[in-house]
Amino acid sequence: MIEKKYEWHKIAESEKEISWPENGIAVVELHGKKLCLTKWKEGWYSFAYSCPHAGGLLALGDIDAGGNIICPVHGYRFSIQNGRNCSGEGFYLRHWPAEKRADGIYLGIEKDAFFTGLQ
Repeated sequence: MIEKKYEWHKIAESEKEISWPENGIAVVELHGKKLCLTKWKEGWYSFAYSCPHAGGLLALGDIDAGGNIICPVHGYRFSIQNGRNCSGEGFYLRHWPAEKRADGIYLGIEKDAFFTGLQ
């Protein structure tokens, strides 16, 4: 298996700097692109701003007990850990690693990936 190499981008100095709505899904920007950011259990996760099916705004969805984002438009479910469609429709959700470090919150983008089209 090929190990992915990431370029890490600082998106906030601290967790307090991020605007967290009630559903726990924040919208952050990186290079002019909107992404969703959430904390679930002990981890941090980042995923596409819009659903790959019909473009529903995932920041308006909810995270279920299994760690899946539920699209507010049609209820499709995607794992925030690996992007897999959990409700059976066959779509894939783009996602990126996120970390909280001593000096801030970071998102990882693959070094060799083409950065456009995050939404």
